Amino acid sequence: QVQLVESGGGLVQAGGSLRLSCAASGRTFSNYGMGWFRRAPGKEREFVAAISWNGLSTYYADSVKGRFTISRDNAKNMVYLQMNSLKPEDTAVYYCAANTRRYGSTWSGGYWGQGTQVTVSS
Repeated sequence: QVQLVESGGGLVQAGGSLRLSCAASGRTFSNYGMGWFRRAPGKEREFVAAISWNGLSTYYADSVKGRFTISRDNAKNMVYLQMNSLKPEDTAVYYCAANTRRYGSTWSGGYWGQGTQVTVSS
């Protein structure tokens, strides 16, 4: 079992930056691939970024590639999402997920946090 708590969301102007953090509890954190997902109003949840258990491999949705960076610190049980050049269409609730895996072309997680709201104003 892994418990996840996200933080760092807020209101930012277009072009600005935010850094999301995800604090994980549980001794098996370093065994899991981790990911970030988001759900915009009226839309389905979508994959944003993922990172392998050792941090050596990262994956991004095309919509955020080059603007967002996922990272992790296994010593601190933390995962981060640095978001730069934010756009109004990035507005969503962002969720951290543990045991994130790709099934064909679809990403999904096994354990989820409660989410943190990110709002980007134009």
